[in-house]
Amino acid sequence: MTVSKVLRDAPDISPATKARVRQLAEQMGYMPDSVAQGLRNRTTKLFGIVISATTNPIFARVVMAIEEKAYALGYDVILAQSMNTVEREEQIIRRLLSRRVDGLFINPVYRLDPTAAIYDELTRRGTPTVLLGHRAPFCDRFVNVESDDLTASYTATKHLIDLGHKRIAFFIGAPAAPSSQERLEGYRRALREANIEPEDSLVFKAGSTTEEGEAAALQMLNEAPKATAVQAANDLVAIGAATIFLNQGIRIPEDLSVVGFGNILVSEYFRVPLTTLRQPKFRLGVAAIETMAKLLRGERPENKRLRAELVVRQSSGPPPLRGT
Repeated sequence: MTVSKVLRDAPDISPATKARVRQLAEQMGYMPDSVAQGLRNRTTKLFGIVISATTNPIFARVVMAIEEKAYALGYDVILAQSMNTVEREEQIIRRLLSRRVDGLFINPVYRLDPTAAIYDELTRRGTPTVLLGHRAPFCDRFVNVESDDLTASYTATKHLIDLGHKRIAFFIGAPAAPSSQERLEGYRRALREANIEPEDSLVFKAGSTTEEGEAAALQMLNEAPKATAVQAANDLVAIGAATIFLNQGIRIPEDLSVVGFGNILVSEYFRVPLTTLRQPKFRLGVAAIETMAKLLRGERPENKRLRAELVVRQSSGPPPLRGT
């Protein structure tokens, strides 16, 4: 009984007794059974984190912040990848629920359907859940942390307009993702405020990877819309597109400006350092764990929306004279 109380740090055991018991436990290599403790306390001290893929550099610092703060609170984390597929996301969430995690952090796989069975199940179970990203109809009952993509995209487009650009191509991300729609709306809003009518012919589907950025760049070159700047869905798309442009002999920014989104590490060290939006990735992770702590206390926290910051580097400049 005394040993059990010491390992639970019970207040009715003297400091001297606690020190002796802990010393013996260390000498014997004893480790408490966390599963048994969980059964007694109805808690596992585990969080589940579901992201699209570990190859997406945006999530590196978000996950780092969550894990760091969770560790300080005495929690471990289980990290899983949905690979942006609905079926895999559902199976992962069910597996994490079977592990009796105390809470979930989910970057949703966005779909156009207004409902999703697995999110309905999370609601029924009352599982504390924080969304890492924008809400959509199928998950709008959950609290979330997100970046202000609309304002950030508006800022990027205005930066190009202020440099003198009037024909700005936009490489959009996944159509079902609310962040893609916000970034497109920010782009269009900045154009309209500058009395530049947005053109559908300047919008190209690009997804989220370097390969998709390359494909969008080739499509733009093939369709020859005479753009003097490209605003990309994210830094990977921007880098993929810029690689194609540079390989085709197009100078950046002398012939064509390129702006990304995210400020991943490689953006600063690309062949032409990339002008981009610095997303508050670590702060998003901190906000997520703070939000989870409130949920675990039975509170109803507010959604968090954090601003991104324009970082101007060498990939953006005035348009060539022929493009004005």
